Amino acid sequence: QVQLVESGGGLVQPGGSLRLSCAASGFTLDYYAIGWFRQAPGKEREGVLCISSSDGTTYYADSVKGRFTISRDNAKNTVCLQMNSLKFDDTGVYYCAAGYGPGLPPLEWDEYDFWGQGTQVTVSS
Repeated sequence: QVQLVESGGGLVQPGGSLRLSCAASGFTLDYYAIGWFRQAPGKEREGVLCISSSDGTTYYADSVKGRFTISRDNAKNTVCLQMNSLKFDDTGVYYCAAGYGPGLPPLEWDEYDFWGQGTQVTVSS
């Protein structure tokens, strides 16, 4: 069964850090680009960042550039999202998604093939 499972979410104070993981089962992430999306309460889902399958090319939305880092661990079939200097606006449900192919797909939900169920990140004092 093909599955993506996010973990690592939680409650953190502004300025704090969290590390999210996206673990794949039923398929190999080696050939998939990975994107992270988030949805805040009452807001539309937005693409946050992505990493290609082939050469590790990354793209970061301006809102997270310099604070978030994505990395792949193909041996563990996992992708991680390191989030530093968290802000109130980073609150939301974070989803990972996998899109087959060598390039870097647009950071659009429908451009990906598999999606996880999400993990809640809450930034609050």
